[in-house]
Amino acid sequence: MLTALAIQNVVLIEALAIEVAAGLAVLTGETGAGKSILLDALGLVLGNRADAGLVRAGCDAARVVAEFDVPADHAARALLAENGLESDSDGSGAIILRRQLKADGGSRAFVNDQPVSASLLKELGSLLVEIHGQHDERGLLSARGHRTLLDNFGGHAGALAATRSAWDAWRAARAAASVARDRLAADQRDREWLEHAVAELTALAAQPGEEAELALARAEMQKGVRLADDLAAAAGQLSAGDAALATAARRIDRMAGEHPLLAAALAALDRALVEVGEAETQLADATQALGADPARLEEVETRLFELRAAARKHKVAADALPALAQTMQQRAAALVAGEDALAGLDGAATKAQGAYKRSAEALSAARLAAAAGLDAAVAAELKPLKLDAARFRTRITPLPDTDWGPDGQERAEYEIATNPGADFAPLIKIASGGELSRFILALKVALASAGSAGTMIFDEIDRGVGGAVASAIGDRLAHLARQAQVLVVTHSPQVAARGDSQWRIEKASAGGITRTRLVPLNGTERQEEIARMLSGADVTQEARAQAARLLQGY
Repeated sequence: MLTALAIQNVVLIEALAIEVAAGLAVLTGETGAGKSILLDALGLVLGNRADAGLVRAGCDAARVVAEFDVPADHAARALLAENGLESDSDGSGAIILRRQLKADGGSRAFVNDQPVSASLLKELGSLLVEIHGQHDERGLLSARGHRTLLDNFGGHAGALAATRSAWDAWRAARAAASVARDRLAADQRDREWLEHAVAELTALAAQPGEEAELALARAEMQKGVRLADDLAAAAGQLSAGDAALATAARRIDRMAGEHPLLAAALAALDRALVEVGEAETQLADATQALGADPARLEEVETRLFELRAAARKHKVAADALPALAQTMQQRAAALVAGEDALAGLDGAATKAQGAYKRSAEALSAARLAAAAGLDAAVAAELKPLKLDAARFRTRITPLPDTDWGPDGQERAEYEIATNPGADFAPLIKIASGGELSRFILALKVALASAGSAGTMIFDEIDRGVGGAVASAIGDRLAHLARQAQVLVVTHSPQVAARGDSQWRIEKASAGGITRTRLVPLNGTERQEEIARMLSGADVTQEARAQAARLLQGY
């Protein structure tokens, strides 16, 4: 709950500091005294838009500080922890919000003296304080929040968590199936080309390193072809020379005994014949090694050209053809496997959808039951608020499946009918100002057990009503204040008399300067203020007596 509020240099408020207790606190004062300024200042520290017009004339900056005491398990403490702002290890201690607004429009926000963004301040403020007025189109009047309020009332946290989990699982399963389907469709478009490429590469049966081996063999055989004629001529000449040497050796052999020099010549010829024979052998070996076989050369060149053509076609190196063939074979196999996998993913998505629908249907049933309970609770509050003829209902509307989401399959909206036989319509469209304020109060009382912000502020919720209706509003506010701290800005003496504490907002001018201040009232002062509210500027004894009776009655 709000325990303290300090305001400096906000419009007509020069300096103001109050401590707020639990229960029902009422703020009264004449029209124009500055009650709206007080709420604007509170809105500023709760994260509302910073308006430079709030800075008091002649001042450089405005400053508002609000201190709250909340339990350790409060959602506000969880938000602080998420953002690294919880200072106490045991989750105790005050939460202090501070907002500074400069005259040029710049502003800074702090939580427990640590700087934060305005958006975080606003999120935190919404968990700490609710502000309701006759024309407040947020909160209870916004259909966007009705389903959440209904879930809080019904205690659907577990069912809602299960539905959200089932939704996430279904969405993930659908996404996996969609990706697989797109991939398979792309492969199917290339299926004919892929099958042809697999057949071609399989038939080619390229081997790693084969291109280099063929290129080397081709180069050697091309060399052999170029040298073939010269090798043949050389072989013929060696053969002819060998025969001539042999003939000469035979003739000299017959004459060797005639002179010693002839014996030496014969020995030299014998050596020459041996060398020529060795040369013939080496030449034959060289001819065979060079492989001058045109048929084999053509075979090697054909294979080499096939490898290189396939490499150019698939834009890879020839040595990469074996790996490419394996990859394409795997893709082709994946077409068949992908169809089976897609069927499995589709089955998983269908199963996940079924789980989501079951969870969402259970949540829907719980919401219908909670709606009936809420309708009965609100109906019980209408009679004390003098809305006997009015009817209230929570309309649950199924959503089209395209609008299903993590929070279920239906929307919820609060509707009323103010007169017998009248059609139901949304709360904001049908109720008059006084009726609307009372419906809001009835809803807040009915929903109080479901948990609200620790502090609720009602801004002139009793405007346009009086007498017994105002007294009934005061009763319900006092009832609500037993479960949460309630601050009420009011012009109704019946409501003011129900307060556990009361302040008067007043405006005074001195030395050409106008100031607004907030004055706490004791018993006698409360009686006088309520008497003023009853009779106006001229307070009568009868008004004082009536004020005393109102205060004594509560």
